[in-house]
Amino acid sequence: MVRVELIAHTPDPQGVVAAAARLCYSEAGIEAIRESQPAGRVSGFLALLQEAGHLSPLEHASFTFYLEGFSRVTTHQLVRHRLASYSQQSQRYVRVDSNDFVLPPSVRVSPAARAEYERALEVTATSYRRLMELGVPREDARYCLPQAVASRLVLTMNARELLHFFELRTCRRAQWEIRLLALLMLRQARKVAPALFRLAGPDCLTRGECRQGKYSCGRLGKPVSGEGP
Repeated sequence: MVRVELIAHTPDPQGVVAAAARLCYSEAGIEAIRESQPAGRVSGFLALLQEAGHLSPLEHASFTFYLEGFSRVTTHQLVRHRLASYSQQSQRYVRVDSNDFVLPPSVRVSPAARAEYERALEVTATSYRRLMELGVPREDARYCLPQAVASRLVLTMNARELLHFFELRTCRRAQWEIRLLALLMLRQARKVAPALFRLAGPDCLTRGECRQGKYSCGRLGKPVSGEGP
């Protein structure tokens, strides 16, 4: 079972971003700017800011998520987003349980594929346990574990990097598991900062264009019901 929870974020993230952006063009100090900032106009101002491509103020708002139940396949992809902070459960110190494996949907729907998959996992899980019984340190026994092992981690990104992450990872061409993760993160981020993430998502939905070239899914501007961000 996967779990994605927004556990912390910058207080009033939209107000902070708007005030930081207005400071660039104002002679007033930050206190005066924040006091004079009409709450009802923040969303509109943020929309203009993003449409103009003035995204650096978004870096002042950060969001921290707790992630659970995603495989090492996905966490290896996740850490490629380098403008972020990660704290991941260590296989060096935490023993892997034989039930801590992710089952891909393509494997789940085929009885034959599932049987083969589970057989392979049982072999590696047995070897992992046996190595430790033979005195091999956990940090070395883990070498035989597959990438299907589920993990837990805490992730922090600023709003600008989150927009980039959502642009790439909510695309239909993204690998299924990290796409699921990105969609769940986007839903939670939008609850606390709807104006910041109003334009979040793949290019085809937010800009009406696709930069995937020959790798495009071919469904530009046609979101599937319940599938889009």
